[in-house]
Amino acid sequence: MCSALSECVSRTVHQYLTDIGDNHCDHEGLFALVMDEVEAPLLREVMAFHEGNQSRAATALGINRATLRKKLTAHGLI
Repeated sequence: MCSALSECVSRTVHQYLTDIGDNHCDHEGLFALVMDEVEAPLLREVMAFHEGNQSRAATALGINRATLRKKLTAHGLI
């Protein structure tokens, strides 16, 4: 059983591949492109949900707080 999020990602990736055809994206690859597009909004939403509490956000994400801080910094979110 697919989740709504899984179905949304599947449709979006399928449409992207249809749009670019056999051309390669100018990025480091499709995986890197998807991660760059998804990670920042994921972090932003989880941080907002937990009212900026990095410890609770890290727990919800299943990562340690140092990793969360590194990702937040990399995306310019702190």
